[in-house]
Amino acid sequence: MPAAPVPVVPAAAPVIAPDPTHPVTLAIDIGGSGLKAMLLNAAGVPVSERLRIATPAMSTPEAVLAGLDELLRLLPGFDRVSVGMPGVVKRGVSILANNLHPDWTGFPLQNRLIERWKKPVRVANDADVAGYGAIKGHGVELVLTLGTGLGSALFTNGHLVPGLELSVHPWRKKGMNYEDYLGRRGLDKYGKARWNDFLEAAIKQTEATFNWDYLYLGGGNTKKILFTPAKNVSIVSNDTGLLGGVALWRFDG
Repeated sequence: MPAAPVPVVPAAAPVIAPDPTHPVTLAIDIGGSGLKAMLLNAAGVPVSERLRIATPAMSTPEAVLAGLDELLRLLPGFDRVSVGMPGVVKRGVSILANNLHPDWTGFPLQNRLIERWKKPVRVANDADVAGYGAIKGHGVELVLTLGTGLGSALFTNGHLVPGLELSVHPWRKKGMNYEDYLGRRGLDKYGKARWNDFLEAAIKQTEATFNWDYLYLGGGNTKKILFTPAKNVSIVSNDTGLLGGVALWRFDG
């Protein structure tokens, strides 16, 4: 079956700072419903508008790469690339991506983008990237992203604890997991009120599990939160999935 056509990208180029501090990072956030991109200067400050197009309905690697090529066309002048994508990512390879096409399993996205764009590239889990854009760097901090799926990232004193994938962890009923309740399918199945009940329960459960000092809630579905979070729980901008991109270049490997 041929890949679905790539959605049309707005023709207007984004406003770019006249003399951004290099290296400039092209930050990309691959989501189940949208592909987003923004340019960041060396300090991680945006120097372009955020661009977004819909993720292709048939979200194969090649269809998504074609969409990213269109975003790239409107965001020239970068030196390196940071990519956040859903699921388990190890050494730039997509190990598990439940909310994208099955062909993403084992897909070497980092190397493919290096070959395709001839630029240095680093690829990581999208919640990890969002976490770098949200955390304060003190104590135990947990990040949950509420979108098509459920993303999660855990940090201690600003250092990432790698490999956390809370979405697939069993929760509540046998055969169910956190994402079944807190991802988009849970929101659609149970409705906004019950989804909020589940989110409040998950906050209490994760606090008991990880003893976090701070919790950050991100992602597009945070706008559906009906309750007032505790003082150590913050709702952060959906752009944190892009703003954390520079952090991937602070470390070797």
